[in-house]
Amino acid sequence: MAINSIPRRPIQTEAADHIRLRRQLLSEMPGLDEETLADTLEGLTDLNEMLAELIRSALDDEVLKGALSTRLSDMRTRLERLESRARKKRQLATRIMSDATISKITTADFTASLKQAGPAVDVLDEAKIPPAYWKPQPPKLDKQGILAALKSGATIDGATLAAQEIQLSVRTK
Repeated sequence: MAINSIPRRPIQTEAADHIRLRRQLLSEMPGLDEETLADTLEGLTDLNEMLAELIRSALDDEVLKGALSTRLSDMRTRLERLESRARKKRQLATRIMSDATISKITTADFTASLKQAGPAVDVLDEAKIPPAYWKPQPPKLDKQGILAALKSGATIDGATLAAQEIQLSVRTK
C-alpha cells in the first residue's frame, strides 16, 4: 500500500451507506427530484467511483478471458499441427526403414526399431456392429432447444421460461 493512500471501504459497506442516505434524504425531502438526489448522493459517497472501478476490472477480466481463449484456440491448432507433423515423420521413417530393411537404429539419444504392431480394429460398417459393442452415453440436456421451443409457445413438462433478470450492459465504444 502506498504511504499516502487511504484504505478503501468494501463496496458493500459503501452501498449500504448509499442506500441509507438515499432513504434518509427522500424522507426528509419528499419532493426531491432524481437528478438532484443522484448528484447529492454522488457527493456524499464513493459508490459511483467504486462501481466504475469494479466494472472496469470486469471489463479487463473479460478482455483477458477473450485473449486467453484465442490463445488457447491457437495453441490447440498448433498442437494438432505438431501431432500431425510428428505422425507423418514417424510414418515416413517407418516406411523408409522398412523399404531399406533397416530394423534398428541406435544413436546417443534414442534407439528406434521396427516391430510388428498388435492387432487393430478396422470398422467397415458401424450400422452392422451389434449393440453389445456400443458404449452408452449419458444424455445431455439441450437447453438451447428447450429455450427455443418455450419461446415459440410450446409447453414442456419440467421446464419453463425463467423470470428475466436485470443485467448490466456496458458499452466501451
